[in-house]
Amino acid sequence: MTWAEDAPQPAPVADTAVAAPATDSTPTAATEAAPKLEAVTVTASRRTENIKNVPVSVSLIRGEQLNVLNSGGQDIRVLAAKTPSLNIESSNGRSFPRLYIRGYGNTDFNTYASQPVSLVYDDIVQENAVLKGYPMFDLAAVEVLRGPQGTLFGRNSPAGVVKFDSVKPTLDNKVSGYYSLSDGTYNTANAEGAINIPLNDVLAVRVSGLVQHRDDWVKDTVTGGKLEGYDEKAGRIQLLYKPSDDFSALLNVHARDMSGSARLFRANIIQPGTNKLIDGFDPAEISTDAHNKQELQTSGTNLHLTWNFDQFKISSITGYETINKYFTRGDIDGGYGAVFAPPSGPGLIPFPVETSGGVNDHKQLTQEFRIESKSGQPLNWQAGVYYFWDDITGESIGYNTLSNPSGQKTTDMIWEQDNKAWAAFGSASYDLTDKFKVRGGIRYTHDERNFDVKLADKVPMLGAKSADADVNKVNWDVSGTYAITPDVNLYARVATGFRAPSIAPPTEFVPITVAQAETVTSYEAGFKSDLFDKRARLNFSVFRYDVKNQQLTVVGGQNNSNVLINADKSIGQGAEVDFQANLTEHLKFTLGTSYNDTEIKDPNLYVAPCRTCTVTDPEIVKNGKTLVSINGNPLPQAPKWISNVTLRYGIPLNLNKDDEFFVYTDWSYRSSANFFLYESAEFKSQPILEGGLRVGYNWDAGKYEAAVFARNITNTIRTTSGIDFNNLTGMINEPRMVGVQFKQNF
Repeated sequence: MTWAEDAPQPAPVADTAVAAPATDSTPTAATEAAPKLEAVTVTASRRTENIKNVPVSVSLIRGEQLNVLNSGGQDIRVLAAKTPSLNIESSNGRSFPRLYIRGYGNTDFNTYASQPVSLVYDDIVQENAVLKGYPMFDLAAVEVLRGPQGTLFGRNSPAGVVKFDSVKPTLDNKVSGYYSLSDGTYNTANAEGAINIPLNDVLAVRVSGLVQHRDDWVKDTVTGGKLEGYDEKAGRIQLLYKPSDDFSALLNVHARDMSGSARLFRANIIQPGTNKLIDGFDPAEISTDAHNKQELQTSGTNLHLTWNFDQFKISSITGYETINKYFTRGDIDGGYGAVFAPPSGPGLIPFPVETSGGVNDHKQLTQEFRIESKSGQPLNWQAGVYYFWDDITGESIGYNTLSNPSGQKTTDMIWEQDNKAWAAFGSASYDLTDKFKVRGGIRYTHDERNFDVKLADKVPMLGAKSADADVNKVNWDVSGTYAITPDVNLYARVATGFRAPSIAPPTEFVPITVAQAETVTSYEAGFKSDLFDKRARLNFSVFRYDVKNQQLTVVGGQNNSNVLINADKSIGQGAEVDFQANLTEHLKFTLGTSYNDTEIKDPNLYVAPCRTCTVTDPEIVKNGKTLVSINGNPLPQAPKWISNVTLRYGIPLNLNKDDEFFVYTDWSYRSSANFFLYESAEFKSQPILEGGLRVGYNWDAGKYEAAVFARNITNTIRTTSGIDFNNLTGMINEPRMVGVQFKQNF
């Protein structure tokens, strides 16, 4: 949802991020009863524009809402269902999020998995899924851009873009910043802060950081140990050099260090024939016999150079990202022992499965040059070139703690992938009349990748040891905006996008698989409006997209592997609503909701189903194997309904209104969704309704704030994903968290 408010912010916001609140020169009783909403600006078009004028469905999360979501120490998955049509999940915990917009995403868990939702952090694409988990702190805003963004962003963004923008250094003549401290259930501690220091008239530095900790709180009844804790550290230093209005340089250096438990796989926690948890399920207990560990270190730097001329502006954006270390090891079967080696459990454990995956070496380099016209003219344009290079070496190791407690490898495979791409793009907008504006853009992309198996120790290779993929694509978009009144705009957009071919590494069960490039055409229309003299805002959109050759990932089924396939066609259609209002002077309300109906359309596409679940798709037997048709099924991890609500009530406590007592609550809902390509009774999530509550007091005009908070206050526990090839193994959402927080702006 888009959240616009004049409540105290957790950190100073960049001077280009948000316009000043709109006010009347002569306040009236009505004005005081319900103040106007702030003007909201976004950078969906790579320019700063009022959200009402951007012809694309976009939501913004910032300010108090970001502070509330971050208070519980959660990772990027906390954004799931916090805006319409956005879902995020992971089978690797904090390290490997998978993003979905309008039901369009990818469940692939291999080291090289590509996603149709691009995550862009400070204008740098985070292509590898490991990079997408960089923590959220000291952010000016999070933008969710729905639908293909294949012209201006371009890098594998057919479903859309999630865009993070950190607060930038400023040359104000005083030191400023903030810090926030919180602690809660399971000793979940969160400390973050930033300081902005103007060094002189042309130099400023901003240093920001985050430290998070959670105790291990899930008891392993087999080993006696505890799991599910983590330690997270991340930092960012930004140096701004601005000798004049004609030139600026912004250097960004950042790093992350995380360690803790890998994702907990819980064997047989789903009741057979249903998607409900077993009776007596306790999220604070697990029964496994294998090792569990996760470590991640990343770092990067980027440099933004900007030259301002009379009629145009030139930008250079250089980025370098690296995964210095990534290792995750877990008990995939989710239990202990095996049916042939008792004792075993919980439930039926047909065979033990324990693996680790990781990155031994990784480098990503990006470079963009862009030239754009100055705003304020009937014709505005921008054009540029883009280069991307990514080289990664990954490893997958198998273990068998049951027969080899000392932990030596049973299998080992190392592979390398090199990916190069370049693109040229251009876009323009033109004011045909005072009320009607048209836009259009085009982008040409060349993408190639090479994949090689470097080591296959005790892994029988099926097929070739290398594979290549090479593709050229042209994407475009056309849109129009018509102002019915100064406060209401209609818009329509047609856009295309594509995702470059993916390559899945082999396992002992399957050879290397290569998917064809997928392409999408999207149709969208809607309106954006300011209501009740800008005291409310309502945005609405309807859409349909058609994907050709969609790259789908067959995860599990009969063995612990990924296989890439292409569906002849997939479709998605639905609607989104974003509403915000200042109901009274002190009562603020937001509502977001979306409906997404997705369908795979390929009568010739079959996959292997799970071994022990209740499959509801038609079956066939082919080459002695039972397969099921996925034609007509929804896309995985694609809930039809997503809704979210926030409500904030503040009570001034003195005549100057400098002190305030407030209550803030937020709720999000996701309807059920398939975990896999096939449909079964067990591997489909139950609807999830999660609520948050925050009660606090701020004083000295918002300089200080103390609050108590709760996340998932109803302690609703649901499965959010599963492991299907061995037993009814599931993974669950975060339990209830209660804590306290103190913050200061200075």
